[in-house]
Amino acid sequence: MDFKQIQELIKMVNKHNIADLKIEEENFKIQLKTVAGVQSKGTVIASAPLVQQAPIAAAPAPVSAPIASTPAANTADSDKTETGPTTTGSEVIVKSPIIGTFYRSPGPDKEPFVKVGDSFNEGDVLCIIEAMKLFNEIDAEFSGKIVKILVEDASPIEYDQPLFVVEPA
Repeated sequence: MDFKQIQELIKMVNKHNIADLKIEEENFKIQLKTVAGVQSKGTVIASAPLVQQAPIAAAPAPVSAPIASTPAANTADSDKTETGPTTTGSEVIVKSPIIGTFYRSPGPDKEPFVKVGDSFNEGDVLCIIEAMKLFNEIDAEFSGKIVKILVEDASPIEYDQPLFVVEPA
């Protein structure tokens, strides 16, 4: 079962108010449950696979997210299946490795990790993505400078959605 199939399952569970769904395949098992008393948000809990097939992306947490009515992902890059940075001339697009909620800073009253025009080094935190109540720091894979931030703070994002346009150092 690939990532897109799991996304579709989560959407169907939410849409049809399914309380519990289990799927077992040869080397993969997934269980989706809606959390009792949180029907309006349609929160879904997904278990990890028994044997992980090929990794979808280098992510610091399980790839799963709470379901809420989210706007459609940016379709400009929907035909690309590669995750991580993508080049556009001399600039690189940093994409989301997971689904969740994008945060520019570690807290509401804190300074953003990066702003347009800021330089960063490999390993620096660029943003946080919250998925399943876990806050995942997204680290820079290379050094560079922020050219454009493509996502609003505290907005829902999709897997492989462009987050930043950067100029590599």
